Amino acid sequence: MKLALRALFLLVFCFALTSLNAQHDDGDHGDHSADDGHDQATTVHESCSDGHEGYDPASVILHHIADANHFEVIHGVNLPLPLFLYAPGHGFTTGFSNMLGNDEELKSVDGYVMNHGRVNRLADTAGDAMLAGEFDVECILHKTEVDTTGKELDTYFAKINGKEYKLNAASVGDGGLLGGGITNFYDFSITKNVFTMLFAALLLIFLWMAVARGYKKNDGQAPSGIQSLMEPFFVFLRDEISIPMIGEKHYEKFQPFIMTIFFFILFCNLLGLVPFIPGSANVTGNIAVTMALAVIAAVVAYTNGNKHFWGHVLWMPGVPVFVKPLLTVVEVLGLVIKPFSLMVRLFANITAGHIIILSLISLIFIFGNNGESVMGASAGGVVGVAFTLFMNCIELLVAFVQPFIFAILTASYIGAAVEEHGEAAHA
Repeated sequence: MKLALRALFLLVFCFALTSLNAQHDDGDHGDHSADDGHDQATTVHESCSDGHEGYDPASVILHHIADANHFEVIHGVNLPLPLFLYAPGHGFTTGFSNMLGNDEELKSVDGYVMNHGRVNRLADTAGDAMLAGEFDVECILHKTEVDTTGKELDTYFAKINGKEYKLNAASVGDGGLLGGGITNFYDFSITKNVFTMLFAALLLIFLWMAVARGYKKNDGQAPSGIQSLMEPFFVFLRDEISIPMIGEKHYEKFQPFIMTIFFFILFCNLLGLVPFIPGSANVTGNIAVTMALAVIAAVVAYTNGNKHFWGHVLWMPGVPVFVKPLLTVVEVLGLVIKPFSLMVRLFANITAGHIIILSLISLIFIFGNNGESVMGASAGGVVGVAFTLFMNCIELLVAFVQPFIFAILTASYIGAAVEEHGEAAHA
């Protein structure tokens, strides 16, 4: 039961962070201030996002690895997910993502518009009349603008009743202060990444409950059933990660956490390799998820650090006094760099694998010149399918390797924090 509670806590933390995070699949929205941007920017490109501009591999790949407010079954057919949207001065807007229409018929509800799978909202300049009620959206316009400094900005507009209304970016947890644009709403919705995390958590809870029943039933006997399948994993994590990295004296306290981290990442990775619902979500390829996992690992390690650990970090013994302040700065930076490396390593490896696979599949359309060359498409299919099968095998291996690396590094950080140093060891 403790393992189930830890898994639920981990998922709630990730849910809160990821539901506010936006990884928009078509780049930065640029400046989202009250000004509509036309007075200080020059439009150099404009196109209606109707999907008839030819095949764009980059946008297709980014679309598939990004989070979304629905599951896309096939083009034009989506499985809706719950929306919980809040705008200051307006209040909450709830429902399912299909209330904003689909790829063919978009709608604006209380100013909210579905833009490439993510919810955007009309900017404040749209006026109160457009920020309440329901309107038909003719299409989403994408404009590449150049500001006064010469920087190119990607902006999006909803065309309603023949008039263009600028869109804010998708909601982000920092309010846009660290990039992504300032938004005028907050998105607490169940995105496909959040749904997959909750689904993985439920699978783990049911799995561990079944294993626990097996241990109670077969007490003192050889394991059987699901217990016999999972026991090698438990023994491996204990004997190869927890005991060597943390030590026999302290490992039992942290073993449930190490197991939770390992199996949660593993299940999310495996679900990400399934190309259809309830899989297909790029969970551990979302920087917010990996950041949440890394922060939790750092909090567990550092809050359990003993006086010897913090003594060597903040005022290390046996070092000249005039050197200690410099070394303290370096050690404190190390405390930040460790979880940062955990975050980036997992995010980069999983995202890179998905990008490579989608790039190989794109060869069919690139060689086929968007359907104009059957021979080219056939050649692209042969090459793409062969290498995609190979990459899927590699990705399956990575799906197991990455949680192992994350778990063993987390255990090493915990071990360094709880390690006891005697006088003999110092000598």
